[in-house]
Amino acid sequence: GKGIDLESWVGCEGNFKLAVGYASIFWPNFVEFEDYIFTEGFSKDSVRGFESQKGSTPKSVEWVINHLHIADIQHYGCTDIAKDKLLVIGKTLKEIYELKLRALFPEKPCIVEFYVPDNEDDLMDYQISFWQAKHEADDA
Repeated sequence: GKGIDLESWVGCEGNFKLAVGYASIFWPNFVEFEDYIFTEGFSKDSVRGFESQKGSTPKSVEWVINHLHIADIQHYGCTDIAKDKLLVIGKTLKEIYELKLRALFPEKPCIVEFYVPDNEDDLMDYQISFWQAKHEADDA
């Protein structure tokens, strides 16, 4: 992309198949299930499995079901993965999730976390997730 703006670069390099895939990541569908809010496509069996684990809380169930490793947006071994790119994508996803969740569920505020690992060079561990704020009180 050197020498041209991002829009022009995407126009030269991108394709519509990827654009559709990215749309589902950058504007996901969120759904209510019982007392939870999840990203669409969750498994009821996974929910029950995480609920049954010792020490499980509603917050931990929402966090694990909703989490996304930023590196998983691309294929394993993608050669241009870098901390600066993961930070841009993670911060952008955090803003998008916060806005969409607030718009869809104004009566059920959510906390969106963009997790940056202590070792910022651990590129596989950058994650985004969310849970309902009311579940914070449940953990206290």
